[in-house]
Amino acid sequence: MKLIRTEEAVGHVLCHDLTQIIRGEYKDARFRKGHVVRPEDIPVLLSMGKENLYVWEMTPGMVHENDAAERLCALCRGTNMDRGGVKEGKIELTAAVDGVFRLCREKLVAINTLEDIMIATRHGDTPVKAGDKLCGTRVIPLVIEEEKLAAAEKIAGDTPIMEVAPYRLKTAGVVTTGSEVYKGLIKDTFTPVVEEKLRAYGIAVTEHETVGDGLENVAAAIARIREKGVDMILCTGGMSVDPDDNTPGAIKKSGARIVTYGAPVLPGAMFLLGYFEDGTPIMGLPGCVMYAGATIFDLVLPRVAAGIGVSRADIVGLGEGGLCLGCKSCTYPHCGFGK
Repeated sequence: MKLIRTEEAVGHVLCHDLTQIIRGEYKDARFRKGHVVRPEDIPVLLSMGKENLYVWEMTPGMVHENDAAERLCALCRGTNMDRGGVKEGKIELTAAVDGVFRLCREKLVAINTLEDIMIATRHGDTPVKAGDKLCGTRVIPLVIEEEKLAAAEKIAGDTPIMEVAPYRLKTAGVVTTGSEVYKGLIKDTFTPVVEEKLRAYGIAVTEHETVGDGLENVAAAIARIREKGVDMILCTGGMSVDPDDNTPGAIKKSGARIVTYGAPVLPGAMFLLGYFEDGTPIMGLPGCVMYAGATIFDLVLPRVAAGIGVSRADIVGLGEGGLCLGCKSCTYPHCGFGK
């Protein structure tokens, strides 16, 4: 930094906050660190007794923090994201719609590895509502070398590294398995739980069949619901490894490509996910979905609702953070489960 006369400071960057005190009226930073001095600021600064100022000595090839934040914002901001104004070298991005926040983790890590650059985000692949904060961008110093920003932009490439994928699926069909439910011996308490979870993502259950045990019975019910053209199919009951639990076999017999039967998540280890040739997802839900506060279903459903394909690798990746701690008062999603 260097010391210059205030009258010569226009266009220069302040190195520290400058506090203005007006007795009985005002005491706060009148000009913040990083502020670029404007012609209209000169009389105010002089009235504050600032005849000289410490400013950052700008040199060719250096970029001011506000301009740097704009460039970082541009490489982050994808579809369905709103931005705030630049403030003290920082810009925050928020969700423009309800959906799933997505990001390229590899590129985020690579950019944050660069010296003097930071991008902080919420966890990716998590549901967000319109207005939710997604990330903040800034550089650490008041000014930064152009080459560092260029390196970040090269890592990002031509496509922003973040987006919000809106929910797309609207209808679901449910197959309830179990002779005890089919014969009316016990009440179906599973389907209402599923309906409530689906409603959170704008999905309505438009088809529902209750069938007795047996592979053929379940497969036939799946086929009938498929003919109705629902956006997804959910099967409840019969998901364990007992001999009379036929739901996984029935889902396979229905023609679905099984992505996974089993997940490194508790509760939810006996979860099944598959897709039909036309892309319609089908899930086999273990009994824990009916009574546990948060399960594998809560982790996978938002992505499926947004039309995002879920791979076996995605499921495997849930292992770290996939252990629900069973808190007496469930606070999900405001906890580490699934993250």
